[in-house]
Amino acid sequence: MSLEIKISKNKVSYAKAMNALNKRVESLKNSQGNELLWILEHPITFTGGIRAKDEEILDKSIKIVKTNRGGKITLHNPGQKVVYFVLNLNKRKKDIRNLINQVEKIIIEFLEFFNISAHSDKDNIGIWVNNKKIAAIGIRVTNWIAYHGFSININNNLAPYSKIIPCGLDNKKVTSVKNEGKPIIKNLNLKLKEIFMKNLKNI
Repeated sequence: MSLEIKISKNKVSYAKAMNALNKRVESLKNSQGNELLWILEHPITFTGGIRAKDEEILDKSIKIVKTNRGGKITLHNPGQKVVYFVLNLNKRKKDIRNLINQVEKIIIEFLEFFNISAHSDKDNIGIWVNNKKIAAIGIRVTNWIAYHGFSININNNLAPYSKIIPCGLDNKKVTSVKNEGKPIIKNLNLKLKEIFMKNLKNI
């Protein structure tokens, strides 16, 4: 099964990324085209998943882009790594729980390179460091085509999170690699790709 790998150096608008993902999903539904792994950064964008609620918007002046991924309201902004994928589970394991487990492992393993000990939480999706959220996961599966992905806070500005209740968790804080006092390693995109590809065989 062929997988196309894209790494964007310039910021990609959320609308452009979603358009590309949706087209790839339709192609795979029709048994055409390749699976996709896409690593990028977005300009500042607030998005609301299928479980988002209006009361989670604290600053009513911000625009929330509605999306069909799982999850609630979150933030994307420069310095945050976003990893999108489109995977055909018809030709892999038809196991959504396993898919999420593998995504969690990818993030945790990536953060180990910063000497950050992170973990998943069975009650709250995402990856956590000392009760602070460092990575968000939002996935949708249609006709066993899995898409959207995850984001990891590296050295992005965390202040805009105060405008929302991120992921509906008002009693949780968010953090980043920089906020944890860790130096930023080089070749982040290549390291993410390497870890993703290593774990892909388990999906």
